[in-house]
Amino acid sequence: MPLFIRKYLVSEILHPAEPAPPASTASVSEEAPAAASAATAPGSDLESDPGSDLGAAPEPASAASGFVELGLSEPVLRAVAEMGYTQPTPIQAQAIPTVLMGRDVLGCAQTGTGKTAGFTLPMLDILAGSRARARMPRSLILEPTRELALQVAENFVLYGKYLKLSHALIIGGESMADQRDALDRGVDVVIATPGRLIDLFERGGVLLTNARLLVIDEADRMLDMGFIPDVERIVAMLPANRQTLFFSATMAPEIRRLADAFLQNPKEITVAPPASVATTITAGLALVAEHDKREALRRLVRKEDVQNALIFCNRKRDVDILYRSLARHGFSVGALHGDMSQPVRFATLEKFKAGEIRLLVCSDVAARGLDIGGLSHVFNFDVPVHAEDYVHRIGRTGRAGREGRAFMIAEPEDRVMVEAIEKLTGAPIPRIAVEGLDPVAWAEGTGGKRRGRRGAQPGAKPGAKTSARAPRGRARPSAETSAPASVAESAPASSPTARHEDERNTAARPQQPATLPARAAGRQGGGREAKVESRGEDRGGAVRGFGIDIPAFMLLPTRKSSPGSAPIPPEEEESQE
Repeated sequence: MPLFIRKYLVSEILHPAEPAPPASTASVSEEAPAAASAATAPGSDLESDPGSDLGAAPEPASAASGFVELGLSEPVLRAVAEMGYTQPTPIQAQAIPTVLMGRDVLGCAQTGTGKTAGFTLPMLDILAGSRARARMPRSLILEPTRELALQVAENFVLYGKYLKLSHALIIGGESMADQRDALDRGVDVVIATPGRLIDLFERGGVLLTNARLLVIDEADRMLDMGFIPDVERIVAMLPANRQTLFFSATMAPEIRRLADAFLQNPKEITVAPPASVATTITAGLALVAEHDKREALRRLVRKEDVQNALIFCNRKRDVDILYRSLARHGFSVGALHGDMSQPVRFATLEKFKAGEIRLLVCSDVAARGLDIGGLSHVFNFDVPVHAEDYVHRIGRTGRAGREGRAFMIAEPEDRVMVEAIEKLTGAPIPRIAVEGLDPVAWAEGTGGKRRGRRGAQPGAKPGAKTSARAPRGRARPSAETSAPASVAESAPASSPTARHEDERNTAARPQQPATLPARAAGRQGGGREAKVESRGEDRGGAVRGFGIDIPAFMLLPTRKSSPGSAPIPPEEEESQE
């Protein structure tokens, strides 16, 4: 028997063909309900295990159906669905597919529109394919402040919980040794502020030659804080064939110039007019006197249904002063500004997010990017100097479609800055009245507070000279006009004996100590009139002039001549003869 026939017979004996069941349809119909009931049973393992393939796979398609169309992977969609997001924002819907295609992006959108998720979600899918090397991160995210960098790191952990990706947070105020240890182990993403990243690079702690993806977030804030030279230096360390994502809330000419230098054929995404205010925010402006600002703030906080609120001040010193004032009046309040240590800043911010603090008085360090869930109110205790800061401040409320309220307290001298804000946003800020406080009107003129040692007069230019030095030019004519009259009156009455006695008294004056206080008083009196009066009182009348008399100051030795070369008085000449 041929060999191939024997192999065929053996295979048929060992593996006989199974006959098809005649009632397959009925068996499926009977077993399917049982499987479905087991899958949805209250105590079943499929329901309790969110990571199960059978129980969790349908969730992204149903809960995050809008994100499925963007091309994100299943682990990312699962994390998005668990966070409760169902539909992407306009900036996310346009940016995510473009980033996944590998193109550069120039995004301009108002604050609170989800720019962070717009670059974080596609980054996770891009980085999921390979591993990082020691001290050579695969991507870099630059943030202007520590708080914003920490928030991006938290979002990276939440969105990438089902992916095996690592990150390092490189910010100031933290241990550099711990940061170097994290980089030595190898990370996929570095989230950093420019200053600390340059410090680590100069010490050999990080290499950026392998970073193929760069994100520059809040570029306009980078410009305001003076980080642009550091950003340019960091970009020069990265490879030329990289993908760059550039996001900003405003698009000033300087920001446009940086974008042209950093990006290559980018897709520009603008979902709202630059520096526009979200429609979910109800704004108001209270015009009060300067001494009523704190009282106006306390009345507004008591009147409004404030769950939690940020109160912005222009200067760090004012943050501390207002914090102590509100605490003294019984409010649950905290303070946050750049001069505080990093652990204190983090602890204060966590207390505020947890609801342990109701009010947070802060500087503009908290005005960019911070996402505090359910923030009900924002108060501008000071009108921001830069109009763009107003948009970022009030953008902390009214986020993710929620309603928010923002109030600004202005003084009569803040007219110019308020008009600049209204011009930038394209709409006037509605005026509100504070109950119990007298209404005031805008100050006349250009407005604005003047600072200086002497203070400026109304209507005077900042560099103009004041009239405080006017008596300096009027003192000389009074002495000169009084001198001829005194000489005319005293000349006929003078005799040779009186003249000789007067010369002797004049020569003897330098030895009298009574003249020294008069000279000192003349220096401190401020003005030539005081000096002339002191001389007249000391010498018994107005100055006569030279004539045959020699003034006492001419008898003093000078620095250039020796003491022996002083003029000889007339009486000594007569005695020598």
